[in-house]
Amino acid sequence: MTLAQKYENEAGKLTGISPSVSPGSVAWRSPSNIALIKYWGKRDFQLPQNPSLSFVLEESFTETSVEYRYRGNNGNTGSGNLKVDFMFEGQPNFVFDLRINAFLQKVAEFLPFISHFEFKIESRNSFPHSSGIASSASAMSSLALCLVSIEKDLFGTLKNDKDFFTKASFIARLGSGSAARSVYGDWSVWGKNKLIRGSTDEAAVNVNNELKPVFKSLADAILIVDSGKKEVSSSQGHKTMDGHPFASARYRQARENLEKLINAMVIGDEQSFISVVENEALSLHAMMISGNVGYSLLKEATWNIIGRIREFRMKSGLFLAFTLDAGPNVHLLYQLKDAEAIKPFIFSELLSLCENKHWIDDRIGKGPERLF
Repeated sequence: MTLAQKYENEAGKLTGISPSVSPGSVAWRSPSNIALIKYWGKRDFQLPQNPSLSFVLEESFTETSVEYRYRGNNGNTGSGNLKVDFMFEGQPNFVFDLRINAFLQKVAEFLPFISHFEFKIESRNSFPHSSGIASSASAMSSLALCLVSIEKDLFGTLKNDKDFFTKASFIARLGSGSAARSVYGDWSVWGKNKLIRGSTDEAAVNVNNELKPVFKSLADAILIVDSGKKEVSSSQGHKTMDGHPFASARYRQARENLEKLINAMVIGDEQSFISVVENEALSLHAMMISGNVGYSLLKEATWNIIGRIREFRMKSGLFLAFTLDAGPNVHLLYQLKDAEAIKPFIFSELLSLCENKHWIDDRIGKGPERLF
């Protein structure tokens, strides 16, 4: 039985709401994540063409609060008639409002109780949205965690942590594929593969236990080349993989790279880690450039930063690697123990290439946190 079938079967138990139910509220902080094996291209509805692997960040997150109030249990409360008041960083946002409403209408299939409530949703980011730092991942995962918490509070379900976070990952995926990976701390894999027991295309799974300690204490210096909205959104970018001349080769490459990277992290092979991570980063952007309607999100400063990272690594012999998300900004990965050697390099060589010398001093995170 698939997770979708399981949650569809259970949905009938999530409809009986007493008119006397008290108003409630819930809030979660959920992190962004950075994928090292990239998800680019999807099938059906929000299912990945290849598995991906990522870690969550500590300082780059979204905080979402949801206030809910019972509004009736009659024929006018279907998923197409949701009542939602949404604010982003204290202001109405029409584009985000449309996306939130579409998301809620979709998940009402699995969480039918939401049709009987009116919602006030407020959200804020600790980092620039829509600039290639997976803002949709943190936003949709924090909202999904709120919704699944409401189910748990109202119906007494999902008492087991594994059940709770699996459903949160499943629900988050329906809003943003990468959001499936943001409901766990440390490392997770999303997408069915032969190495990770229990892996599935429908939700992410945590993979932290088997990894060498060196890969559990990575810093991530996020170098902001451009904080503006991307010219091509990730949703649009995924669509360009339909009919892409190199799509099948790319999906095969990602599956092979996932196996190589997990093996490297289990045995502590730092050189293989660097090689695979940087290959994945550039392969992602190669798909954008080589599509039927090619485009590039990378800037001159992006390439200059990459060149300086490679040069510094060769001279210093230190462990550091770059990766990229679907945007121009560069993630510089290094071991926390080497911060005293690498931060001066960041300040002297890289910040001049960043927009307003802006960077985020981040690291592998503990994962989401319920705020109330």
